[in-house]
Amino acid sequence: MGIGIQDMEIKENIFDVVYEPLAGSSFTNILRLLAQNRFRLSARYMPRFLYAVMLSSVISPFRIAERIKFDRRIRKTAIDRPPVFIVGHWRSGTTYLHNLLSTDRNFGYCTTFHSVIPGAFITGEKALKPIVSSSIPETRPMDNVPMGADLPQEEEYATGAFTPYAYYNGWCFPGNMKLYNKYICMDGVPQTAVREWKHTYDYLLKKLTFFWGGKRLVLKNPSNTGRIKLLLEMFPDAQFVHIYRNPYTLFLSMMKFMVRVLPRYCVQKPIEKEEMGKTILDVYEVLYKKYLKERNDIPDGNLVEVRYEDFIKRPLDELENIYNSLNLEGFEENKNIFKDYLAAQSDIKTSKYELDRETKERIYEHWKFAFDAFGYEQ
Repeated sequence: MGIGIQDMEIKENIFDVVYEPLAGSSFTNILRLLAQNRFRLSARYMPRFLYAVMLSSVISPFRIAERIKFDRRIRKTAIDRPPVFIVGHWRSGTTYLHNLLSTDRNFGYCTTFHSVIPGAFITGEKALKPIVSSSIPETRPMDNVPMGADLPQEEEYATGAFTPYAYYNGWCFPGNMKLYNKYICMDGVPQTAVREWKHTYDYLLKKLTFFWGGKRLVLKNPSNTGRIKLLLEMFPDAQFVHIYRNPYTLFLSMMKFMVRVLPRYCVQKPIEKEEMGKTILDVYEVLYKKYLKERNDIPDGNLVEVRYEDFIKRPLDELENIYNSLNLEGFEENKNIFKDYLAAQSDIKTSKYELDRETKERIYEHWKFAFDAFGYEQ
């Protein structure tokens, strides 16, 4: 029996404080976010916010020490090897693909620890990593995929700890989610915000490159699906792996994700389930119309697209195709490592979903262009 929308309920625990992403932000960034939201916080989530401020204060000396010791060297770091960007909507298999690719020792990547405490992950590793590790569940709440401080993570969390202009800040401040949704594609926002985002992202990737001793980065960030043009302005030779999924299944998987994760992050009252559904429909439409337009700007040989359903059935074959299509080195030398990782993940099962007729028609109405573009049947 599958999971339907009627089975997905928002479960709030106002004393659940340790998952709060704001805890890794600088105090300055927290103040900027508060001002951006006109200092509107829900009283019921004040323990969560105070925890974030407290932990941010604890991290502050490490942040200062890191800036003094490493900032000049980080800024001088050259990204000689253009990144490989994994893009695709949330719940499309980007995490699975990222985890698999990151086992290739030729790559560096953003870990969960890096993403949670981006300002102090060098000087604070010994002291702060145990705190981060204790706050991370063993598996993700929506799909039981393993989590850990040293496992790969998307860098959007890290960007949001440096600047207000990042999508996941909308998960903390859902009352202003429409604003933060704009920072996915960076359309309709001031150019000052775009410039600050590019500067922040460039610094973060230099820092990761410095940390990994110059290794090429493989990065997974669904928000980057709508930023192809910006990424090419920064890294003209960047390569992209786009993974996509049946829109019907993706919608229900994303609903499950939002009802379980959003209440853990927010410091404002979470939006209602109906509004979540509308947000998913709107964000997907904007994101993929932008991607379908901008993917044409990617130079020949620098983009490979993978169907989620094929990747789940034949992950090693699809991975080999990615390496061949992008002319990446390292597949054969890491083949046994890939096999071991895939064997370890074999017990993880994907959820099965049930879709009522009304919801199905609503999805198709909004996303028909994607069904056509990616070859899925109504």
